[in-house]
Amino acid sequence: MAKREFPLRMVAWELTRSCNLSCLHCRASAIKERDEQELTTDECKMVIDSISSFSSPVIILTGGEPLLRNDIFEIISYANERGLYTVLATNGTFISKEIARTLKKLNIRRVSLSIDGKDSQSHDHFRGVNGSFEYIVNAAKIMKEENLPFQINTTVTYMNINDLENIYALAISLGASAWHVFMLLPVGRGKNIKEKVLKAEEYEETLRLIYTLERKRELEIKVTCGPQYYRILKENGETLRSSGCLAGKSFMFISHTGVTQPCGYLEIPCGDVKTEGVEHVWKNSEVFLRLRDYSQYKGKCGRCRYLDICGGCRARSYEEYGDFMEGEPYCTMP
Repeated sequence: MAKREFPLRMVAWELTRSCNLSCLHCRASAIKERDEQELTTDECKMVIDSISSFSSPVIILTGGEPLLRNDIFEIISYANERGLYTVLATNGTFISKEIARTLKKLNIRRVSLSIDGKDSQSHDHFRGVNGSFEYIVNAAKIMKEENLPFQINTTVTYMNINDLENIYALAISLGASAWHVFMLLPVGRGKNIKEKVLKAEEYEETLRLIYTLERKRELEIKVTCGPQYYRILKENGETLRSSGCLAGKSFMFISHTGVTQPCGYLEIPCGDVKTEGVEHVWKNSEVFLRLRDYSQYKGKCGRCRYLDICGGCRARSYEEYGDFMEGEPYCTMP
């Protein structure tokens, strides 16, 4: 049997941890001040060169709020020159017609905007700043006017579980290209709302609700941090365009200081791209290599027939058991 390859297909790159919002669930525990250890412009260009030397993944430029970096357009332009497919994750508060036009000119392929409530009251509470819902809706309208594709991201908690169909409808009405649903992971500031994480049975019910919405074929839907969704798709005879947990298999995270992780939620350092280079880390990190070896998976994941489709959320296993190879704690499979 041929050795399985694990090409790098997607990189989430945290350009900064600085942010003007204070979201309850923030993975990065972002603050307003810039970190002095944040990668410089030249170091960012070095990372781009390192990536493009061996791979052509989608680069998600995220934060914090990446538009707070005064060199963000220079970074995007350099990545574009190197032939990389770039998308931008922003909280929308800085989006203007001028910025949208600049992003389009710099060949940003898609912008992600987050909506976590059906209205200003619910969304603003989640985001920690009054008026953030108005900003995000305005940003979406600008994107649509400027013909710049955007998606809506939603993090699912007890606070919005009953509003998901309304948020889905809102995403359609705004003209979004896609709706990406994230199942809450209690890391960063999210640890403070751990009680808002769904129970396993509710988690399963929510994923099945999302599937009923996807079956309408009105909007592209993708579930992140909910790998069991791909088992549900398989059970219903759907053609799989992806698989569940991609951490360390086709996806990696690069922090604002250059330290890598399998994903932004699995807080295990896997190497420093400043000193080792992206290719070396991707191909040689012990953590990445373990994640690619299905024989090392434990518990219910290790014996599950859907392991290669789902994989279980490694970050959730790590937070629950202190072992990222353990079984997925919020799975209803025996």
